[in-house]
Amino acid sequence: MTTRPHSQQLRSGCYSQSGQIYLLTVNTRDREPFFGRFETGRLVVDAFRKAQEEQFAHSLAWVVMPDHFHWLIELQEIGLSKLIARTKSRATVTFNRLMQREGSLWQDGFHNRAIRKEEDLQTVARYIVANPLRAGLVTKIGDYPLWDAIWV
Repeated sequence: MTTRPHSQQLRSGCYSQSGQIYLLTVNTRDREPFFGRFETGRLVVDAFRKAQEEQFAHSLAWVVMPDHFHWLIELQEIGLSKLIARTKSRATVTFNRLMQREGSLWQDGFHNRAIRKEEDLQTVARYIVANPLRAGLVTKIGDYPLWDAIWV
C-alpha cells in the first residue's frame, strides 16, 4: 500500500496548506443559537474580517447561522487550526463582553473540506449562502443579513 505525503496529517485534520481553498464549518456548543440576533452574528463577521485584515485568510463566501457558520476561504500564512482558534476566540471574547457572560460558545474542533481545483467555487458559495433558505429562516436570501460572497 502506497502512503501519500501528509496522508496521516490530513486524516487527523492537522495538515493545511497555504493557498488552498477550504470550506469550514464550526458549530456552537450544544447547537445553542448564540448568533440568532443580527447584533451577535455580526461579532462572527467581525472575526472573519479581522482574519482577512491580518492576511490569514481570504474570505470568498460565508454565512453566520444562529448555531453555526460556514466559511469558504483561501488559506494564507497560518494553519487551519490556528485560524479557527483565533476566530472562535475573537467572537467569544466580544460576545461574552456584550452579553455579560463567561464560558465557551463553540464545540471543540471544526469541519473542513479542501476544495478541488475542478470544483465550481460559485456553486459551493451558492450552497453556503442558501443555508438560511434551507433552514426556513427566510424565503429570499436577500432577507437574511448575515452572509456574503465575492461573486455578489
